[in-house]
Amino acid sequence: MENLLSPATGFEVTSLEELAPMADYSLMDSLNPDPDATPDGVDQRPRQVFTGHYVPVMPTPIEAPEYVAHSKSLFRELGFADSLAQSPDFVRMFSGDLSQVPEPLRKVGWASGYALSIYGTEFVQQCPFQTGNGYGDGRAISVLEASINGQRWEMQLKGGGRTPYCRGADGRAVLRSSVREFLAQEHMHALGVPTSRSLSLYVSKTEKVRRPWYSKGSRMWDPDQLMAEPVAICTRVAPSFIRVGQLELFSRRARKQEHPAAMAELEQLVLHLIDREYADVIDQQSETPTKVVTLAREFRSRLASLVANWIRVGYCQGNFNSDNCAAGGFTLDYGPFGFCEVFDPHFQPWTGGGSHFSFMNQPMAAEQNFRMFCSALRPLLNGHREELAELDQIQGDFMTVMQAEMEKMWAAKLGLDAFDAGLFRELLTLMMQTPVDYTLFFRELSALPDDVGPLERSFYSSLGEAASADSEGLRRRWSEWLAQWKSRVGLGPDNADGNLLSRRDKLSRQMKLVNPAYTMREWLVVPVYQQAAAGDYLPLRELQEVLTQPYEEQSEETREKYGRLKPSALFNLGGVSHYSCSS
Repeated sequence: MENLLSPATGFEVTSLEELAPMADYSLMDSLNPDPDATPDGVDQRPRQVFTGHYVPVMPTPIEAPEYVAHSKSLFRELGFADSLAQSPDFVRMFSGDLSQVPEPLRKVGWASGYALSIYGTEFVQQCPFQTGNGYGDGRAISVLEASINGQRWEMQLKGGGRTPYCRGADGRAVLRSSVREFLAQEHMHALGVPTSRSLSLYVSKTEKVRRPWYSKGSRMWDPDQLMAEPVAICTRVAPSFIRVGQLELFSRRARKQEHPAAMAELEQLVLHLIDREYADVIDQQSETPTKVVTLAREFRSRLASLVANWIRVGYCQGNFNSDNCAAGGFTLDYGPFGFCEVFDPHFQPWTGGGSHFSFMNQPMAAEQNFRMFCSALRPLLNGHREELAELDQIQGDFMTVMQAEMEKMWAAKLGLDAFDAGLFRELLTLMMQTPVDYTLFFRELSALPDDVGPLERSFYSSLGEAASADSEGLRRRWSEWLAQWKSRVGLGPDNADGNLLSRRDKLSRQMKLVNPAYTMREWLVVPVYQQAAAGDYLPLRELQEVLTQPYEEQSEETREKYGRLKPSALFNLGGVSHYSCSS
């Protein structure tokens, strides 16, 4: 059958009727539903789910939905016309109303359960039943799987209403957090970091919910008021939404023999994950033990690369539990996250987080999630001694692989052909002592400055005003470091020859491909979602344009507005410098 969505045809999807033939519900068709679920999906009360891979759930539509934004780049990839985002049938479906979708689209969505481990320790307390059988997608409801241009996409409503996993909450997301997630996913994609994507964003013109948040000018650590905020739905898209925590749940059931089909359901889920996320690298003809070992090796590679990329672009996943760790090896669940501005290895924007999930500790958090991933796979290797030994070796080598990815990343940011530990350590020390803006510093360095002067544009205090008692000593150390770096990248006095200009130009272009000019600064996002709450969506769309071209210099006006240091008055401000997970 001809692929109507191929760019070569020039055909664009302009309605749900044209999208419907691409539907392909592999998860619901190949995995097991909860046998206690209602087929019609009217299943929104908190309850224990003992078996099955998913629960059919009917989303709860938001009232009077209004278009806010959509991802133009993702629409192009999918072959969707931009006009589709504002068409009545599309708005209706992706604001939670499936009652009128055309066949073969289905009038019910699905939610999945998963387990929780925090830094390698299993928890069940977050489940209201203290068993772990009530924890999962509390307000995220998938509504479509489609095969488009040879790629499978799952589309999930964040804030689509209550599910059996809602733990007594209202199942809603507010506009504030939805704007953050919408922007962050597309920004990360533009940065070249594997991530779930943003499809569309709709807000209710009438429905509000109350959330704890910060009053204007508050410098409190935790929210100091309850606010009525408009509800919204951001549709996020990924090849699948299978999490490490999901594997943990089914592995725990198999390990404890909680029901007769527990081991079979674990194997079904793992093989489904391979089909969805790893079919291009795992031989489908292999036996399950071989597939499991290959899966662990491939996921290790993806996870290590992902976390190195997070640090490359200054991203901190403030709550990197196993339930927020995608088994496909991409960034998932933009709740308590942030982008580092003032460089601090211990940067952690979430007030409920700890140093174990801070910026430079993310490799160690990843190792703990990988350990839980391997532990979840282990029951499938019972009786296979060689494969078990191989899995243990793969797990044990995680930090070696992670360190190699980190060194490769730092070398690329610095324009080096190989990692230089001494040069790197001195740079980190200087960046903390000065202090500097993480994004702006590396971008200025990418311009290959002749002296320290241009780098000072990224300093939060000039060297003449530095808090250090020996500011002249600090300036001298910066100059010495810069000279050493220039020599190391082949730009020192001994490297002057007829090819110097060509080498400089090539190196600068190369460094600018890994060091973005723009980052998602919370103090720029706050006014955007505040104006959106008042019905003005133009500032959001303007910021979206900037963040989806992060490596481009863009206009001088854009640089002055979006590519600058954080104003001193905004430091330590609640909801800007730190924030709770209230969404």
